[in-house]
Amino acid sequence: MRQWWGKKSTPAKVETYTRWTFHGLALAEGGFAVPVATPLGLPGAVPVVLALMGHGALCALTASRALDWTRGTRHQPRRLVYALGATTAVLAAAALLLAARADEEHVGETAGAAFSLMLAFGGGITVLGVRDRTRVPAVVAGFGAGTGAVALAGGMPLTAALAVSVLVLLLTGFMAFTSIFSVWLLDAVYELDEARENRTRLAVAEERLRFGRDLHDVLGRNLAVIALKAELAVELARRGRPEAVDQMTEVERIAQESQREVRAVVRGYRRADLGTEIAGAQGVLEAAGIRCEVSVADMDLPAEVQSALAWVVREATTNVLRHGNAQWCAVTAAAEDGRVRLVVENDGAEGVASTGGSGLAGLRERLAEVDGTLTAGRGGSRDEGGEDGGGVEGVEDGEGQGDGSGGVRGGEGVGVGGNEGGGVDGGTFRLVAEVPARALGAGVRPGTGHDAVLEAAS
Repeated sequence: MRQWWGKKSTPAKVETYTRWTFHGLALAEGGFAVPVATPLGLPGAVPVVLALMGHGALCALTASRALDWTRGTRHQPRRLVYALGATTAVLAAAALLLAARADEEHVGETAGAAFSLMLAFGGGITVLGVRDRTRVPAVVAGFGAGTGAVALAGGMPLTAALAVSVLVLLLTGFMAFTSIFSVWLLDAVYELDEARENRTRLAVAEERLRFGRDLHDVLGRNLAVIALKAELAVELARRGRPEAVDQMTEVERIAQESQREVRAVVRGYRRADLGTEIAGAQGVLEAAGIRCEVSVADMDLPAEVQSALAWVVREATTNVLRHGNAQWCAVTAAAEDGRVRLVVENDGAEGVASTGGSGLAGLRERLAEVDGTLTAGRGGSRDEGGEDGGGVEGVEDGEGQGDGSGGVRGGEGVGVGGNEGGGVDGGTFRLVAEVPARALGAGVRPGTGHDAVLEAAS
């Protein structure tokens, strides 16, 4: 049951809850049938029980079809809505007349209870199938006015009929408002989820445009120069001039430089700021419903170190969002024992197998440029062995252990909570990146703990 529920998206969970709420209302009406009809004895209780249970089943069916209609998977259930409205009106009118004319007190009480149940549940479910929500007050007012008219026709005093009419108006109005609000909330959750997906697609499109502009800037200028140099070399060669060799040498140099620049663009070589990246990761994770804890010591890091560690945060965040079912993620960074240590840890990695991949391989190369190491794998709970769980244990046979040169030995595809990673005991995964102090130069101020937070991440 827990696994079935955990696999559902947030909108799907809200929809399931909403559906079973309405089904529960229908079941509640049927459940009230027996105690309501008990005072009548067996022969008289049977029709009351059948009427309430049948009305409850019709309510459940109408609610289900109406919710399907609001989600766009069915046509509007007009016939069911009309049938429920008519059935509710007929049964409620019969119960009201019986209550007004009953000679025995227990008969009147039973009829009155049945009348209240049918109107409350029937009126609340009927409005689910109304397309124009502005008509809902008219439907509620119709139930109230109809009740008053039937009560007066049955011989009830004017004051009593008015009181019953107002009571029905309030009761039906409350149920109708609750139903409409539940559907509105469900639609809002789906719209927010769709907006988040659109925002993600927009971010991808903007990144593609940026990538295209970078390639145009790199290749457009250099290709134009190469074309001019090659044209000049051809003319010089036709004239037998030795300068043609120099021009072709220049073409070769520009082509090689273009190759390096294209590789830099493809790798996303633009410098990334660690504080900005952590702040962005925290915002994205919290927007996705994942609790994010950030604790980063105050450190003055060189640009190349910040860029390498920022890419670790970006790759880890991507894997947390794309894979697994994380509920929390923790990001900590501090200078300890002559090394800057960045730890990204998350839950929700149960049953995820290590399949290898290229994401962590790229991080390994970036960290190698600053003599850093990358470690990923098993870890205890966050309360064991210190604030971050007391270290990382390889997934299998040394998988995830740093090799001292910025690599991850035996498991370079290990990632955080996803297909690029390996699950750990308890569904917790930890990724650790370390950079030695000697790679940082003289600008490092060792952190005093995990309490200070980078200004950009606050």
